[in-house]
Amino acid sequence: QVQLEESGGGSVQAGGSLRLSCKASGYRYIPSFLGWFRQAPGKPREGVVVVYTGVNHTFYTDSVKGRFTASQDHSKDTVSLHMNSLKSEDTAMYYCAARNGLGPWSDPATYDYWGQGTQVTVSS
Repeated sequence: QVQLEESGGGSVQAGGSLRLSCKASGYRYIPSFLGWFRQAPGKPREGVVVVYTGVNHTFYTDSVKGRFTASQDHSKDTVSLHMNSLKSEDTAMYYCAARNGLGPWSDPATYDYWGQGTQVTVSS
């Protein structure tokens, strides 16, 4: 059973930076896709950034391109998300997610494993 341990998050003013990290454990094989989703109150969960671990390709949602950067550690079981130039609209609960199957990278229904979530609050 894959387990996802999240760290980071918190509160920051607009224009600031935060870092999130997600470490997978309990796997037999490293999850093929490992990354971050977010959900703001009253809104659906959306994909933010996901790493295709086997080939180290990263998918980003358009609203964070140029501001957020994902990195994978040497063991490939940890994905860090560096969030710069944060905006109030980035405020949400951020969830680490993992899957081994295929499908649209940003579709939360295709992910099998989820972290408990960490709050990111950006004040303007």
